[in-house]
Amino acid sequence: MSTCVDVSRETEERFLRYEALLAKWQGAINLVGPDTLKDSRSRHIDDSRQLLPFLPEGPGALFDLGSGAGFRGMVRAMLRPNLAVYLIESDQKKCAFLRTVSRETQTPVEIVCARIEQAASGAAKTERDRALPMPSVITARALAPLRVLFDYCHEWAGQNPDLLLLFLKGAQAESEIEDARAAYDF
Repeated sequence: MSTCVDVSRETEERFLRYEALLAKWQGAINLVGPDTLKDSRSRHIDDSRQLLPFLPEGPGALFDLGSGAGFRGMVRAMLRPNLAVYLIESDQKKCAFLRTVSRETQTPVEIVCARIEQAASGAAKTERDRALPMPSVITARALAPLRVLFDYCHEWAGQNPDLLLLFLKGAQAESEIEDARAAYDF
């Protein structure tokens, strides 16, 4: 993939360990579409890497909404250690998987096992019982229509006018943009 950056041997080893854990856990927890498992590198890891050039260079806090198997947030944490990555996921089993990936790949992330609405209202904390900082970047993929994602991020955007929202969309992108423009100016 042309938008991907070269990675160190250590990062490549983290990616391989991540893929192995995904294959191991997939049987017990539906983490990704079963048909994408055999091609997890390009379908999930490389896909997550494509937004890297759009992230701010300096330190900041990235919130990944509806993290699921951790793609996007976990991969970015592996590639950008100066970025504090918060994985927001409400499913306890998926949070257990994220903890395992973080531990076994030695990737520092903060896991927030809560609903997005709780995180946005300030009611959620990290698993280390820390309050969430103000995000500088929010990402999501295959989570909800664009208008719903904007609703989720409304509180944060009101407090941080420089908030960067990076939402990967698919075949319905144009209709989602049209729908979201009815409620939001962007």
